[in-house]
Amino acid sequence: MREPTVSSLMTREVITADVGSSFKELVQLLEDNRISAVPVLDGGYPVGVVSEADLLPKEEFRGGTGEAPGLFAGRAEKHRWAQVGGLTARDVMTSPVKSVTPGTTASAAARELAVTGVRRLFVMDSDGALVGVLSRHDLLKLFLREDDELKTVIRDEVFGRVLWADPFSVDIDVSEGVVTLQGQLERQSEVEIAEHLVRALPGVVDVRNELRPSWNDTVHTRQTTILG
Repeated sequence: MREPTVSSLMTREVITADVGSSFKELVQLLEDNRISAVPVLDGGYPVGVVSEADLLPKEEFRGGTGEAPGLFAGRAEKHRWAQVGGLTARDVMTSPVKSVTPGTTASAAARELAVTGVRRLFVMDSDGALVGVLSRHDLLKLFLREDDELKTVIRDEVFGRVLWADPFSVDIDVSEGVVTLQGQLERQSEVEIAEHLVRALPGVVDVRNELRPSWNDTVHTRQTTILG
């Protein structure tokens, strides 16, 4: 079973800014398009990102309020202070761009979003060109798969194609993305594999595994030899 990739989930039409875009143009771009961040291009290639957070320091330190970071201040603090005087996208952008490739799996992309803490990943091809953007929202849409669609995939793919079991020997119920499996399989290992495969399906919220095995092939009988 193939997991969805970024290319099937990303938004292909991306609003962008140029490194020379003015501060006011950046604010207007975010406002007009109802977005919270925009990639910055230089010669057509992404070199940074400007988010609402990158624009706020100019208001935060308005009128000279606040103090310049000290000698031992962190990189992030120094960057925020430098953004106060920024006039163009090049001045205020954050780099490098957090990106993924179109072939990255949905789970790997979700992991990258969680680890980095960003709200979106920009999708770049092998040449470094921008081809799309993937947001948290795009990944969450996977959970909107219809229950009947999930049931069909579980029956045909998990039990029919992977486990080679009679798909109609297992009772599959899907309600609000929660899958309940009932019935009997030949081996305990198949019961465990079935649950693992179903959990891995995009759109599955949880699995209630009530399958029973005909025999437990995961327990090895230990032979004891008694010496006389």
